Amino acid sequence: MTGYAFRRILVVFPVLWAVATITFLLMHAIPGGPFTQDKDIPEAIQQNLNQRYGLDKSLPEQYGLYLWNISHGDLGFSIQYDRDVTDVLSDSFFVTVQFGVMAILLALVVGLTLGTLSALNHNGPLDYLGVAFATLGASVPHFILATFLSIIFAVNLGWLKIVGWGGPPQPELFFDSAYWDWRKVIIPVIALAGLPAAYIARVTRAAMLEVLNQDYIRTARAKGLSETRVVFRHTVKNALIPVLTVVGPLSAALLTGSFILESMFLIPGVGRLFIDSIGRRDYSLIMGVTLLYTVIIIMANLVVDLMYAVVDPRIRYR
Repeated sequence: MTGYAFRRILVVFPVLWAVATITFLLMHAIPGGPFTQDKDIPEAIQQNLNQRYGLDKSLPEQYGLYLWNISHGDLGFSIQYDRDVTDVLSDSFFVTVQFGVMAILLALVVGLTLGTLSALNHNGPLDYLGVAFATLGASVPHFILATFLSIIFAVNLGWLKIVGWGGPPQPELFFDSAYWDWRKVIIPVIALAGLPAAYIARVTRAAMLEVLNQDYIRTARAKGLSETRVVFRHTVKNALIPVLTVVGPLSAALLTGSFILESMFLIPGVGRLFIDSIGRRDYSLIMGVTLLYTVIIIMANLVVDLMYAVVDPRIRYR
C-alpha cells in the first residue's frame, strides 16, 4: 500500500502542471487584463502597472516565470489585494475547511443513517421516507434550498442569521466558544450538505439491499447471530465500498466549498475569493485557488482509495 500511495502522490506533479498550463492559457486567451476598466487608464500608468506585476513580458516568459515560481512554492502576488497569494489564501482557507468539513459530516450522518434505515425497512414507511428525501434532495439545487431555508427560518421566524460566517477565522480560535455563532452556520451547512446527503442515502440503500440478499447474510442469521451484529458487522461494512466510491468526489467538492453559497451568505472563504478574482482578472489568485483545489481533490480521492483496503482486506494495491 505504501508503494501505491507513493506512486499516486507522484502523479500530483504532472496533474498540477497540466492544470496550471491550461488555466494560464485560458486566462490569457480572454481579451482584456486586470487593469481593463470602463475608463481608460493613462498609458504611462498602464505600463508601470504591467511592469510591476510582470505583465509587460511576453506570454512564454510569463509562463516560464510562473512555473519557476510555483516550483519554489511562490504562488505570486495578488493584484486585487496587493499581497502574496499564499497569505490571501491562508486567511480564507480555514473558513472554507470549516464549512466543508461540517457539510461532509452532516451529509455522511444523514445519508448513511437514512440509507441504512431504508434498506432495513424495505417497502416500509422508513423506506418511503428515505426515498422521498433522496429524490427531493437530489432535485433541489443547494442555492434554492438555501433560499427557502433563509426565508423560513431567518426572515419569517427570525431564528437564524444569514449574513457572514459564524465560525472562528483562525485555527487557534476553533475551541473558543466566543467566536462561534451557530445561528449563522446552520443554514449554509444544511444547504451545502443537502444534495450529497441525498446521493449518499440512495447509494447506501442500494448497496445495503444488495448485501442483505447475499448468502452469507442468510447464513449469519441462520447461525443465530443477533440482528444488530448481522447489520453492523457484516452488512454495513460490506456495503461501504460503493459508498466510499461516491464519498471521495463529494468530500472533495464539499471541502473546497461552494462558490455560490459563499457569495450568497458573504462567507469569507476561498470560493468567494475565487469569484471575486475572476471578476477582477486577478491572474495569480485565480491560479493559486485552482491549484489549491486540484491538490485537495487529488488527496481526497487518494484517501478514499486507501480506505478501500481498510473496509475490505481482500483489496490489495500493487
